This record gives sequence, C-alpha cells and structure tokens, in this order.
Amino acid sequence: RLRDYDQGSREAVWSAITDDLFVRMGKPEVVLDPAAGRGEFISAVPARERWAIDQMPSVTELESKGIHTVVSDMFDVELPPGHFDAVLLSNTLEHLMTYEDVQRCLRKMHDAIRPGGVVAVLGPNFKYCADEYFDCADHVLALTHISVQEHLYAAGFDIRSVLPRYLPYSFRGRLPPSKVLTRLYLRNPWAFRLLGKQFLVIAAA
Repeated sequence: RLRDYDQGSREAVWSAITDDLFVRMGKPEVVLDPAAGRGEFISAVPARERWAIDQMPSVTELESKGIHTVVSDMFDVELPPGHFDAVLLSNTLEHLMTYEDVQRCLRKMHDAIRPGGVVAVLGPNFKYCADEYFDCADHVLALTHISVQEHLYAAGFDIRSVLPRYLPYSFRGRLPPSKVLTRLYLRNPWAFRLLGKQFLVIAAA
C-alpha cells in the first residue's frame, strides 16, 4: 500500500502531526505506542520515556533512538500498571477482528495509563470515508467518532475532546506528503471540515 511512498516523506509528515498530537495529549512524559509500525510517531514524540510495541521484528531498530521496544502482539505484552501518561492508538482499532477485541484493547490500555493520563484514538471515520474505507484489505471493523466514544466510555475512560474530522484519509492523496503543507493544514482547523476523514478522540483514564 505504501510501497510507492518515500519513508523519509512519511516521517516528515508524521513529525508535524506528532507536534500537534503532543500538545493535544497534554505534553506527556511517558508515552506508549502499542502498534508502532515503522515508528513514525514514537520516534518523533519528545517524551522522556517512549515505548513501542509491534509484531514486526524491525521494531527493535527503534532502540537506537532510545525507545523501549517489544516484539509482540499488544494483547500478549505485560505492561506496567498505571505507568504511562499517554497512549496513542493510531489506525489500530479498525484492524481488530471483533468489537470484543476493541474492548480488550481499550481496557488493557486503561490499566496501563496512570490516573488522569490519556489515550488518543486516531483512525478513519467510516461516517466520512465509507466509499473507500474497505479499499484497505486489512480494515475489518467500521468505526466512527461516535462508536469509538462509546467504546472508550465502556472501557472506563472519560471523553476529553473529539474531532470527527482531523486528518485526511491517507497518504494516497493528490498532494505529495509534505511537512510544510501538513503544518499549514494543522494550523487551519477550517481545513479539517474540507479534507478531514480521520477522527481524533482523546479520553482520560
């Protein structure tokens, strides 16, 4: 899916997104990315302590950046209770197999977050991208900003902020990935209503 996109460009765009997320999450000191992928977010976030989990062995390459890495399914990792200031679930929940798995994931994150810490859930909003949502073969569950709020509440979180439209759907747009354009976009929330197809929901433990 991303084979034609330069990784350096992706990292540059995520650097801009991370700067925005870091502020929205309350500038956390201890951060977990439980589905880190290539590590674009966790590499860029300026937290004192950073953890990355992924099933791909390549996640260990992030250790050179001072990131604590675990090669595993996030459900199988034993996380320290009440340890993290913030967790980012970026484009994660829609890949789970059942709605029960969503609850398992959120409850596990709730246990790992300190009281008052936050989880940020970022993902494609089926409400605004239904026509292309399942073009990604690994999208299993159809989620919206409303259903995610219900899942978070059921897992014990209190909703702090909701952006039904935050980021564009994917990197596969007409414009090339650009840190400058991404920063400009994020500084103009009116543009969210035009281009945003991913929600951002932030909730406190």
